[in-house]
Amino acid sequence: MYRWKETASMLNETAALLTGSDACFNIQYWGVDECLLENQPHKHSFFEVCYILGGEGEYTDADQHFALQAGTLFCSRPGIQHQIRTQLGLSIVFVAFELDESQSKEAMGEAYRHLTDHAEVCIHEGNDHPTALLWKSLLLRNDRNSLPSSAVSSTAYALLISFLGLFGREYRTPFTARKNTSMLLQRAKLYIRDNLSQPLHLGHVANYLNVSERHLSRLFSAGIHETYTDFIRSERVRQAAHLLLTSELSIKEIAERTGFSSVHYFSRTFMEEKKLPPGKFRQQEWQGRSL
Repeated sequence: MYRWKETASMLNETAALLTGSDACFNIQYWGVDECLLENQPHKHSFFEVCYILGGEGEYTDADQHFALQAGTLFCSRPGIQHQIRTQLGLSIVFVAFELDESQSKEAMGEAYRHLTDHAEVCIHEGNDHPTALLWKSLLLRNDRNSLPSSAVSSTAYALLISFLGLFGREYRTPFTARKNTSMLLQRAKLYIRDNLSQPLHLGHVANYLNVSERHLSRLFSAGIHETYTDFIRSERVRQAAHLLLTSELSIKEIAERTGFSSVHYFSRTFMEEKKLPPGKFRQQEWQGRSL
C-alpha cells in the first residue's frame, strides 16, 4: 500500500526544516519502516513521536510499559530512557525533532517544555485522530494517490503542531466558532456582484445564504450603513460604468447585463448616480482619454 523507502527519502530531503507562523522545527530524521525490529534501551536529547500502522509489541518509557498495536501513537521525550520490543516487527512511522525556540513564539516554547514533563505518553486507538490522518497523508502510496509535493512541508508542519493536542491535555480545547456576521455580509456582496444580471430579490439571496430576509437586510444596514436595495443599485451602476468604459457594448446590452429592467430605468438610475446619462458618460470619458 505504501512506498516505505521512497517516503523516508522524500521526507528527509524535503522536510528537514519546518517553519510556520508560530514555530520552527529542526528535524533530526524521519523514519518510515515496514518492519522495525526491537531496539535496546536508549535516550534522546530531542522528541521522537511514533505511529504504529501494523504489528504488535511493547513500549517502555522509564518504568512504564505500554502495549503497541495498529493505531497506537507514542511520544519519546528528551532525556527519558525508552525501548521498543516486538517479536515479529512493527510497521511504523516516526519523526525526531527539536523546537528552535529562538525562531518560535514564546507560547510554543512553553507548550513543548510542558510536554517534556507532562505528556500523556501513549495514545491507543488513534487512527481517526487528526495526527494519524496527517501522517498517513504524508506517505507515498502505491496507487500514486499521494499528496502533491508542494503540500508536504506545510502538512509536516501541521503534523508536528498536532502533537500538542494529541499528547498534551491542556491543548485539547475544541475550536468554538464565533458568530461571524462580517463573513456572511462578504458572501452576500460577492454573490450580488457575480450575479448582477439576475433579479436578486432579497428572498432569493437570503435563501442562498440560509438566513432570513430580515437578518440579511439588517446585515447591510448595520455592516455598511446602506440598505440592501441601495447596495444592489450602486453595484449595478458601478458595473455599468465599467462596461461603458471598457467595452463597445450597446447601452441596451449593458442594461441587460447589469440587471436593469429597461434602458429607460437604466438611464434614469445612472443619471442619478453619475450626474450624466450613460451615453454622455462614455463619450466624455473616451474624449478625455484621447486628449
